[in-house]
Amino acid sequence: VPMKVGVLALQGDVREHIRSLSDCGVTATSVRRPEEIAAIDALVIPGGESTTIAKLARSFQVFDPIVERIRTGMPVYGSCAGMILIADTVLDAIDGQETFGGIDAVVRRNAFGRQVDSFETDLNFAGITDHPIRAIFIRAPWVESVSPDVKVLAAVDGHPVAIRQGALFATSFHPELTGDNRVHRYFIESVCKESIKAGAL
Repeated sequence: VPMKVGVLALQGDVREHIRSLSDCGVTATSVRRPEEIAAIDALVIPGGESTTIAKLARSFQVFDPIVERIRTGMPVYGSCAGMILIADTVLDAIDGQETFGGIDAVVRRNAFGRQVDSFETDLNFAGITDHPIRAIFIRAPWVESVSPDVKVLAAVDGHPVAIRQGALFATSFHPELTGDNRVHRYFIESVCKESIKAGAL
């Protein structure tokens, strides 16, 4: 049975993530209800506006179910705003900003600046070896600091932009916009399969 990966469909590049995941051979589906969160093996939290996504998650009553699934080991990939949402600590947050938490890292919101400061660059990514990945940054966060349990997979100017802690994986950039599915494949093949294997032991 193919793995069932949900893409949180409250805001952001939901269709693009579904396409990238489907190309990796998993069943990808949009999720926004508690019963849908309960039925998936892994979750992708796309970009968008982190405070808006958190508020919508509250109004759709999926905030607590997501926190609970993260706590019990469900693999999650957060891109851009998704990175902010699975970080334990957010700098430059707006008052009352909530996150699902899970990764023991400090993430700075909009660290790379506003929309006009969006940029693209080639990144060396630990675990993806054949050639660098093209990374698109749009009002992106960066990682200010991580605990020793968090592995840094890629960095720009010394700032981590891809991190992993166990079943949780996050990037500051948007791999779903490039047509290169290697980051999604890394999530499926490395993060999800290792986590599911570990959980099955």
